[in-house]
Amino acid sequence: MTKAQPSDFNWEDLGFEYHDLPYRYRAIYRDGQWQAGEITEDSSINMSEAAAAIHYGQQVFEGLKAYRRSDGGVNIFRPDQNAARMRQSAERLLMPAFPEETFVEAVQDVVKANQDFVPPYGSGATLYIRPYLIGTGPVVGVKPADEFVFGIYVTPVGAYYKGGLTPTAYVTSPYDRAAHGGTGRAKVGGNYAASMLPGQQAHADGYSDVVYLDPRLHETIEELGSANFFGITHDNRFLTPKSPSILPSITKYSLLALAEEAGMVTEETTISIYDLDQFAEAGAMGTAAVISPVGSITHNGNKHVFYSETEVGPKTQALYDRLLGIQFGDATGPEGWAVDVPLN
Repeated sequence: MTKAQPSDFNWEDLGFEYHDLPYRYRAIYRDGQWQAGEITEDSSINMSEAAAAIHYGQQVFEGLKAYRRSDGGVNIFRPDQNAARMRQSAERLLMPAFPEETFVEAVQDVVKANQDFVPPYGSGATLYIRPYLIGTGPVVGVKPADEFVFGIYVTPVGAYYKGGLTPTAYVTSPYDRAAHGGTGRAKVGGNYAASMLPGQQAHADGYSDVVYLDPRLHETIEELGSANFFGITHDNRFLTPKSPSILPSITKYSLLALAEEAGMVTEETTISIYDLDQFAEAGAMGTAAVISPVGSITHNGNKHVFYSETEVGPKTQALYDRLLGIQFGDATGPEGWAVDVPLN
């Protein structure tokens, strides 16, 4: 595959797709320890046909972004939180955690190496960063691999949803993305594979994505597609679901802090699909989309409309602007949220 060049891109019209950039990071776990990692130009991975990642899903990944500032520098948003979450995911799958401090340094190194591909300030585009950890050692019985690969690739992306910050419609599904006591709190590929069929059906029916309900009773909201849900009540409370099968979103915890900063009462709690009337505004939140306003949710044929099906609610808009301002360096946020990438 031919490596991408900066001249290949129209920064104002990027999709959310993979591009083979010149550089990535790679480290190997072998003989009970992590070997020294390095920046490499090789975008392929060779592994045994019996690799644990292929047959038993022993793999985890992360997602974060780099943002071009108005002064030409580059920010990464809270990479330490991604490092900690990957460690937690790895522990759940009996994988050796990649050292958190080295994780952050590796992310900075990859972004620096590909700095010409960080989209310009004002384009609305970012550099998506995808760390991953896979079991490459061969196994036949169900057991952990003894060799692993940790890698990071990057790719420039535009808005996850082409319409930008526009309310969209969601629908509940009889399918589950994860089980209580399962791997819902870990960022593993299997959770996303399970969401492909219901997501495709929702799209075919004219919806943006699926509302996943709790896997026991199908009564409380868990996630919206691959994002976390939030609702802002009529009495100024910012609520988001609490469940053992929900991925702990870094965007969610960031917005919880910013909502509290804005004077809202914040809480992680159970949210019934039958109690949507309490919300004046609602949205989905995650690294890819940041915030996707929810215009409506349809459950059992009954459609509930939040603030509007065409306009973003004022509190959702304010939170979105505040978070992006921090990420792009236009505003000062809590200490440690915006991490500079040394480019020289």
